[in-house]
Amino acid sequence: MNVKRFLYALVAVFVWSFAFAAEPNDADSVVKTLAPSGELRVGVYLGSPTSMVIDPKNGEIHGVAVELGQSVAKTIHRPVRIVQFDRVAQVIDALKQGQVDMTFTNATAARAKDVDFTAPLIRLELGLLVPVTSPVKQFIDVNDATFRLGVAKGSSSQSVLGAKLNLTKIIPVESLDQAKKMLMSGELDGFATNKGILFEMNEHLNGFKVLDDRWGLENLAIAVPKGRDQGMPFLTEFAKQQLATGEIDAIARRAGLRGIAKD
Repeated sequence: MNVKRFLYALVAVFVWSFAFAAEPNDADSVVKTLAPSGELRVGVYLGSPTSMVIDPKNGEIHGVAVELGQSVAKTIHRPVRIVQFDRVAQVIDALKQGQVDMTFTNATAARAKDVDFTAPLIRLELGLLVPVTSPVKQFIDVNDATFRLGVAKGSSSQSVLGAKLNLTKIIPVESLDQAKKMLMSGELDGFATNKGILFEMNEHLNGFKVLDDRWGLENLAIAVPKGRDQGMPFLTEFAKQQLATGEIDAIARRAGLRGIAKD
C-alpha cells in the first residue's frame, strides 16, 4: 500500500471509530441490524474468487466475499461466520430468508427486488470456457442447436443467456465441481459465467481455454437482506472506503481474481 492509500485507510479507521464512539446508540443499532444473531454470517460458494477459493498449497481460504465479510465484522466488533453453499443462487435464497447477513455478488435488477446492494466495487467480464479443440472461437459461435452450454443453476448467467441465445441447449448445473466433471466427460461443450470463475476452473482442467472475448459484464457489490436499512449508510461508507483506499484491489489480488474489466 502506498502512502496515499495508507492515509486514506487511516482516515477511514478514524472516522468509523469516531462514529461508533460518538453515537453509541446509533452504533448499537447498526451492529444489531447488520449482525442480528450476534455474529456476521457471510454467505459464500466454493470455486469463485469473488466468493471463496481454497489455496491448494496451505489450505487457507480467500475470496472477495470472505475478506469483505471479515473486514465488516472487525469494524463492527463482531465475530464472523463463513457459511458455505454449492452455488450463488443458494446464497441469494439464504439472504432472502435471513439465514446469512451479507455476501458479495452480481448486482442485477432482478436480485435487487429481493436483496439490497451497495454501489458496485468490481466490474467483471463474462466469458466462455471451452476445450482447446473446440471449433468455437468467439462467444457468438455457441448459438447453435448442437452446442451444450453449461451454466450455474439459478444464476444470472442462466436467465440472461436463456434470452440471449435462441438455439443453444442451455444446461443448468448444480455446482462448479459438477461443471468441471461434465466438461471433462464431454457432457458439456462449454461453460459460461464470469471470467474469475472460468480462469479458476481452467486451472483444474487439462485441455481447456477461456475465450478472449466477452458476452457481458457483472457489477459486483455487497448484498444484504431487505429490511436492513439502518445498516446501509454504514455499508455505503464502507464500500466507498474500499474503493478510495485501493483495498478492494488488494483483496482481488489476494483472491487471484482475473477477468476484471479494464473499460
